[in-house]
Amino acid sequence: MTTPRSPRTPAPTVRLIATDLDGTLLRDDKSLSERTVAALAAAERAGIEVFFVTGRPARWMDVVSDHVHGHGLAICANGAAVVDLHAGGTFVEVRPLERQAAMDVVVALRAAAPGTSFAVELTTGIHYEPHYPPFHLDPGATVATAEKLLFEEAPGAAAPVLKLLAKHPDLDPDVFLAVAREAAGDRASFTRSGPSALIEISGLGVSKASTLARCCAERGITADEVAAFGDMPNDIEMLSWAGRSYAMGEAHPDVIAAASGRTVGNNEDGVAVVVEQLVAEAVRAAGTTTPQG
Repeated sequence: MTTPRSPRTPAPTVRLIATDLDGTLLRDDKSLSERTVAALAAAERAGIEVFFVTGRPARWMDVVSDHVHGHGLAICANGAAVVDLHAGGTFVEVRPLERQAAMDVVVALRAAAPGTSFAVELTTGIHYEPHYPPFHLDPGATVATAEKLLFEEAPGAAAPVLKLLAKHPDLDPDVFLAVAREAAGDRASFTRSGPSALIEISGLGVSKASTLARCCAERGITADEVAAFGDMPNDIEMLSWAGRSYAMGEAHPDVIAAASGRTVGNNEDGVAVVVEQLVAEAVRAAGTTTPQG
């Protein structure tokens, strides 16, 4: 069962579902349950488009690439990239973080939060500073200072920067996010998606919400016709924008406050629970029976 935050007037029939992945659509073991796979397929058969909207890079989308139907698109890197999963994660659109803006953020955070280390996520892969926790899923990364990664010759030096990542070993995650926004909020967009003090930094104005809004506008879909799901601060803008939005059962308190509704946790198939309801609603509105696979 889902519980609405407050009574609302009847919303238009949902035409697009936008869902975060980690902590939301995926279970804690990073798998998709059979119920979730079936719900996503039923939504597509009912004429509801599904967009995966995630902080993950395109190269980490294999877990859902077999379950995107129709358009084949996904929004990655917190809105910095739109990729075609039917074409192996090919970039369709990139909204980069300018390198000088990234360097300005590095300088500001080094002063505001000493001990911060950085990684640079490019369209070609990720590279990081010596004290940044290594990505075991990304072998072959260059390890160097942020200055070298952003401005000197290195693998991918000419590639667009999708986001800068900043890690602090000691600060509370929400405190670190607040410090970063205060120090350099005029240079870039700051958010976070995990339990540690790891901040994800995108180009100014780039977010899951802003890129999703662009994709919806291309399809003639309004915010009122979108249902969104999420669990962490990088989902807040998307949940606030969508006509219907659902925080997961274990979501961050700020996410719960931003969403218009709430569902059960990711390990209980919280997205599927709501999607099944949305499909039934769409079928009733169309005056047909439930689509059969």
